[in-house]
This record gives sequence, structure tokens and C-alpha cells, in this order.
Amino acid sequence: MTASLSPEQLDELKRYPTPTVCNAIEMFDVRPRNEGFMLPGIECRFPELDPIVGYAATATFCAQEPARPGVKVDMRAYYEHILAQPAPRILVAEDLDEQPIGALFGECNATLHQALGCVGHITNGGVRDLDETREIGFQFFAGCVQVAHAYVHLEDFGQPVVVGGVAVRPGDLIHADKHGVCLIPLETAPNLAEACAVMEELERPRIELARSADFTPDRYVAVVEEFSRGCAEAVSKFARS
Repeated sequence: MTASLSPEQLDELKRYPTPTVCNAIEMFDVRPRNEGFMLPGIECRFPELDPIVGYAATATFCAQEPARPGVKVDMRAYYEHILAQPAPRILVAEDLDEQPIGALFGECNATLHQALGCVGHITNGGVRDLDETREIGFQFFAGCVQVAHAYVHLEDFGQPVVVGGVAVRPGDLIHADKHGVCLIPLETAPNLAEACAVMEELERPRIELARSADFTPDRYVAVVEEFSRGCAEAVSKFARS
């Protein structure tokens, strides 16, 4: 993987909402526009919190039945896997149960993983202890909210997982907020904040005209055409970077 971003670069990316990040990624022309973001069903549980940016640590878990006899995940190795990812970190966990029944994360696991440098947890399963977790500023993205942990246990860690229709690998860079979860192609990361700023600048005339007394459909069409030309120039610039 490419070198991790500096704290300053990460802070710059956190200034932008995830839709702007998704739009800016398109300027690099590195993946289809219908890929790289999680599908509906993975919901932000604390939409009032700021966007999070971090590198993925991964795990799989089950809760329907107890762990198989004699099969136990080495938790020290699991913690080492998390710490091996660049900070800040996000634990992305795939619930393998056919129907989610037990939450892997509540107040205790959120607090533990925050101590391990994680800023959030993403899962197709459930989460709980929402008030307590919000209080410590730890973000949840989950398929549901649950009351119990049932027989929850890790099945594996450090392998690719599929959550929200997206394959996530250890070390993948993630941007997420109240709109959803987006994977940042690592080759775009160093210049992505600049591309976000360019995208906002290109969009501004459309918004300002639509809000002004000078608005007419003809004028708006002309502004959209200028926007399209600007986007094409930006793609030409960033796709070569």
C-alpha cells in the first residue's frame, strides 16, 4: 500500500462531506462511478458527529451460536492486527450470521477500540449502547441496532471482508459520515483534498445562480455547460497525478 497520509492531510479530508469526496474521486478516473461506496442498509448511527477518516482493520464474527469447541481467536493477535494499521483506525466487521442477532460493539468494545486508536466501527450487523458510545465520540455505521450480544464471538480477523456490498481489506482508507461510507483509492489519497476543493469551487456557480434573482433556465444551462468543461479539465489534471 502507499504511504499513509500525514495528520494534516487526514484533517483536510475530514473537512469535506462524503458526497464531495465521492465526486472528487471521480476526477482521478480510477474506478467506475458505481463502485467504492457502501449500499443502503449500512446507516450512520450518530449523524451529528463529524466525518471520520481512517484505515481499516477487519474481522468476521457470529452470534447465533457459541464458538465451536476448541476454536478460539487469539485476542492478543487481533489487537496487534489493529495496531498494525496506520492511525486513525476503523474496525470493519462482517457479521456472518444469516440474520443479525448479537451486537459485537457496545460501550465496552467501543471504549476498548478507541484505546486502540479506532475512531469508529462499521458492520452489516448490529450495534448497541448508543448513548454511551455517542458520549465518547466513537462513530457507528451498522445495519441495525440490537439489545443483546447473544453468543457473539470473533471468527477471524485480518482478512478481506464484505460489508454493504463492498470488499474491504486491511489498510484500506475510509471516509464516512451521515451520508454513508466511501472507500478512498489509496493512489488518490495524497491529492484528494485538493480535488475536493476544486469540486466545491466548480459547483458554487450553479448553486449561486439557482439561489439568485438572475436565475433563468437558459442561464442555468450555460452554467452547467461551464461546470462540465471544468470537470473535464479537472479529470485531465488529476488523472495524471
